[in-house]
Amino acid sequence: MTPFIRLHPSDDVVIARSQLVGGTTVEGFAVRGLIPAGHKVAAHAIAQGAPVRRYNQIIGFASRPIAQGEHVHTQNLDMGPDKGDFARDYAFGADVKPAPAQREATFMGIQRADGRVATRNYIGVLTSVNCSATAARAIADHFSRQTNPQALAAFPHVDGVVALTHGTGCGMDTQGMGMQILERTLTGYATHPNFAGVLVVGLGCEANQINAWLATGHLAEGENFRTFNIQDTGGTRKTVEKGIALINEMLPRANAVRREPCSAAHITIGLQCGGSDGYSGISANPALGAAVDILVAHGGTAILSETPEVYGAEHLLTRRAVRREVGEKLVERIHWWERYTEINEGEMNNNPSPGNKAGGLTTILEKSLGAVAKGGTSNLEAVYEYAEPVTAHGFVYMDTPGYDPVSATGQVAGGANMICFTTGRGSAYGCAPSPSLKLATNSALWQRQEEDMDINCGEIVDGKASIQEMGQRIFELVLATASGQQSKSEKHGYGQSEFVPWQVGAVM
Repeated sequence: MTPFIRLHPSDDVVIARSQLVGGTTVEGFAVRGLIPAGHKVAAHAIAQGAPVRRYNQIIGFASRPIAQGEHVHTQNLDMGPDKGDFARDYAFGADVKPAPAQREATFMGIQRADGRVATRNYIGVLTSVNCSATAARAIADHFSRQTNPQALAAFPHVDGVVALTHGTGCGMDTQGMGMQILERTLTGYATHPNFAGVLVVGLGCEANQINAWLATGHLAEGENFRTFNIQDTGGTRKTVEKGIALINEMLPRANAVRREPCSAAHITIGLQCGGSDGYSGISANPALGAAVDILVAHGGTAILSETPEVYGAEHLLTRRAVRREVGEKLVERIHWWERYTEINEGEMNNNPSPGNKAGGLTTILEKSLGAVAKGGTSNLEAVYEYAEPVTAHGFVYMDTPGYDPVSATGQVAGGANMICFTTGRGSAYGCAPSPSLKLATNSALWQRQEEDMDINCGEIVDGKASIQEMGQRIFELVLATASGQQSKSEKHGYGQSEFVPWQVGAVM
């Protein structure tokens, strides 16, 4: 096995499979100095100002002359004088392909009365505002299997009671974009099939009035959906007592469900990557993309997101758009982000993070080209704004920030009943009410943090598995997890603190 990886014959760099010391021979030339694992080596001399390609795509420009065999990273590669603003060929729909042959697979899901299918069976406690967060957590804590196991002892088919609190809901324009996003997010969670019942706790005087939100979201109270305010109830203690009593009424109904065989077409996966490294675009991301293609062939849905982390690679998605307007909507969202970051005195290349750079990623262009691999090769069916209900089947896009908890919160609000999360540096994340699977990009991470990782895609880098083989394994793990098998993050109790709606606009 070679000590490096060449991803495309036209690439200007190769990737170190493991740490390379100076003098190591790579493609007939000697490496200059120490090259960390996952980092780039110049395959030939590169002139100052010249574009540098990986995946046969531009990842940046040489900020000074680069010698053959030299380490290519932040010291000699940047976004160029125009900060990555170079022409992209969007070629809308050029790579659209015929629908794949329909395949059939099943998992043991939970059929709801309205025909939707769940992968989990929780009761949720949501809040309209941060002011009611403490009361909501106290209600959920009463039903903790760790601290009060008797509360759910008679309800083995209920996965738990979780409080999903947030830090906003007031101090904001009641008609603004931030409020619209919060209302959409809460509506998506309140109606999520993975919740058998939902309790909403407010304060009473907040900007995000429960009654106004119910009207906007076309929601109505029922036996499994109850709302009330602390101020109307008479304070914190009475609120907690009332919340516990209402959930006790819901529990027998929630416990009455049973899992049964359901089509894989009912699975919707939110695709995430966090703590990415130089191997992300080589192993875990393309393997997840292969799993996405398999899921799409079974009629399922996958949501790619994190718009700041597809910047510079959006042209690879527009080529797969089933209609021109779908591709144009994605480009419009990219331009929105350029304006948004400029207004906030930032730039798109503020991403990658320090951890990404330590792992070998130099520019946002490079990170994005690896990130879009999570979306496989299927046609792009639709583009959604944050937390909008996802109604299309197949591969779709949702505009979200790159910050993982915020992005995944939007995907779950849109209907994702599973999350698949690739990581190269390591990540601690879970996502109630939808189970989250962690995919390690390299074997060193798997060995170091196996208790948090669900599958080791580093076997691709090690030459022990192909991308397609790993994609099939991921798909089978998705089916098993959707059927009730616990993910590593669920075993650790992750999921309640990771609910983070996107906060946009001025805090008043």
